[in-house]
Amino acid sequence: MSLLEVENLSVAFRQDGKSVPAVRGVSFSVDRGETVALVGESGSGKSVSALSTVSLLGDSAVVGGSVTYKGQQMIGASEARLRQVRGNDISFIFQEPMTSLNPLHTIEKQLAESIALHQGLTGEAARARILDLLTRVGIRDPETRLDAYPHQLSGGQRQRVMIAMALANKPDILIADEPTTALDVTIQAQILELLAGLKESEGMGLLFITHDLGIVRRIADRVCVMKAGEIVESGPTAAIFDNPQHPYTRKLLAAEPSGRPDPVAGEAPDLLRSDHLKVWFPIQRGLMRRTVDHVRAVNDASISVRAGETLGIVGESGSGKTTLALALMRLIASEGGITFDGQDIRQWSTRDLRRLRKDMQIVFQDPFGSLSPRMTCSQIIAEGLGVHRIDRHRDRRELVAEVMEETGLDPASMDRYPHEFSGGQRQRIAIARAMVLRPRLLVLDEPTSALDMTVQVQIVNLLRDLQRRHGLAYLFISHDLKVVRAMAHKVMVMKQGDVVEAGPADQLFDAPQTEYTRALIAAAG
Repeated sequence: MSLLEVENLSVAFRQDGKSVPAVRGVSFSVDRGETVALVGESGSGKSVSALSTVSLLGDSAVVGGSVTYKGQQMIGASEARLRQVRGNDISFIFQEPMTSLNPLHTIEKQLAESIALHQGLTGEAARARILDLLTRVGIRDPETRLDAYPHQLSGGQRQRVMIAMALANKPDILIADEPTTALDVTIQAQILELLAGLKESEGMGLLFITHDLGIVRRIADRVCVMKAGEIVESGPTAAIFDNPQHPYTRKLLAAEPSGRPDPVAGEAPDLLRSDHLKVWFPIQRGLMRRTVDHVRAVNDASISVRAGETLGIVGESGSGKTTLALALMRLIASEGGITFDGQDIRQWSTRDLRRLRKDMQIVFQDPFGSLSPRMTCSQIIAEGLGVHRIDRHRDRRELVAEVMEETGLDPASMDRYPHEFSGGQRQRIAIARAMVLRPRLLVLDEPTSALDMTVQVQIVNLLRDLQRRHGLAYLFISHDLKVVRAMAHKVMVMKQGDVVEAGPADQLFDAPQTEYTRALIAAAG
């Protein structure tokens, strides 16, 4: 008997008096010590199938079929039984750590709560267990992070805390829903190795949900490919990858960013420069809040980006990539020189910088979190036009329609809200919001990390096309080296605030000079 058995699972959601099917006839099993991967694009039913295992779908869901854990039926089980299983026997790692972590509690308090509830550990014993967990999931100097709140951690660090919470109680089954999406390649490799080790030592079953087929090939024993709520193909991993039978499986396997950006014009001027840029955050202690040390987020970073050029910035979570970009945009304080279009902007006032904002725009990692849920697509895209008083004599909806078409969105959907769009469409909205201002520099902070492989390819092609047409300069921050290679003319590698290597993209990827860069490239391969 399998540890977890799902047979003929069906899920539909009641919506406006109708029943909307999400999963149809799904069957799979997870044995002890086995990793089963559910793969497919957003909306294919992967997460819904996983959440059904312990009835986490809410009252609007109508669930049919059978889900058994150790032979006991989970569909229709009592709340008391489900509470006993959830988090103790079957643990989850969710995709969005900021929606899963309590923003009002420290990391230590949230981990301690789980450990006390399920293991009865408190005080120093609980603290020792917490430090061990944080160390095992790759958080450096965990003692300094215990008092941190979720918003004070990077995206990758928050995801590692979520993984630590899920592993705290040594579950029989770990359901990991895109657990490495926000992680850089070296930490991703550590987490996958950790999960594999736990699977072996604890006899744990692992249900792994992901859109990254490279990870699937590395860790999964069996694969189930989902499309439109159904499993279209399943089998041993080697058989699926070496001889896929279904056209959709072949499409997924072929989806990978490729090609190179167009060459930069020889006469293209420098648009953005920094000289010996430094960002240090003070660490204050005691009643008088005296500065006792500094978090050295960025040390001595000198860059140049020409019009029409992409600088890729890579490195582990917490290496200073996003901090550097925010400092270059004068959104946080820094030391050193910053020049934009030949003008020294480091001493500019807030009023002077406001004139510059339309020329320097940013697209964030999480498209859902960066879009107001109470504004329509057209309101989101047009907001900046009013702030910067651009094209006041033209119809706003006409301008929105133009930029939506340019970014691959249907203008007929401009009155819909963010939750009514897919992840890839939401990222296009975020790009359209920036592009409507006709910027000269676009900071792209992990713009493809939360997207399916097929959608990643579409966004990379879109960004290269926009750069070609408008001569845009990009600062492209990413931990996905395949995407960086397809996008960047130059690459800068950061580690713990230091620039360890920089140069033309092809040269850096083909002949890396430092051990750290070689380790990054090896982990990505």
